[in-house]
Amino acid sequence: MTLTNRGTYMIIHNFFGHLTTVLRHRHMVMKHCFRAGIYWRGITHDLSKFSPVEFIPGVLYFQGNRSPNEREREVSGYSKAWMHHKGRNRHHFEYWTDYSTVTRRLEPVKMPDIFIFEMFCDRVAASKIYNKEKYTDSLPLEYFLHAKKKRIIEEETAYKLEFLLRMLSEQGEDKVFRFIRKRVKRLHKS
Repeated sequence: MTLTNRGTYMIIHNFFGHLTTVLRHRHMVMKHCFRAGIYWRGITHDLSKFSPVEFIPGVLYFQGNRSPNEREREVSGYSKAWMHHKGRNRHHFEYWTDYSTVTRRLEPVKMPDIFIFEMFCDRVAASKIYNKEKYTDSLPLEYFLHAKKKRIIEEETAYKLEFLLRMLSEQGEDKVFRFIRKRVKRLHKS
């Protein structure tokens, strides 16, 4: 195989690998969001991943076992795709920052519960997609706790997410999705 053919092969391989990963992830999140009773959040989840600014780096840095954004950061020092993504998707706690009038610094702000629920669904789905058959209900919590001290997230938001992840780890999916559905019904009544 010539160098040109190898490069073409890699681009095609990465294109379909990334596309398949994104579609599988979206499908899994949608399934989880439906179980949680947040249907619209599931339908609209991560649509920005199909924009050129996110999709092209996803193909270029595709590896199959972790987010392409991690590799883009290693190569460039930052990820344009991630900056675009977090600025358009309210289920990422990084979206929820603003300048504080008190500290005059960028500070995390409290996330609405509906987006915390979607974030939970997103984290569980990502853990399943990247870990495949090695997935256990404790992996999303372990991932969250691994970077807990470094994360810039509003305190109550972090508490609520960790609560859901602990419930998943200790009591399983059925219990946590039933819990979320009850909270969603309360949100719609108020």
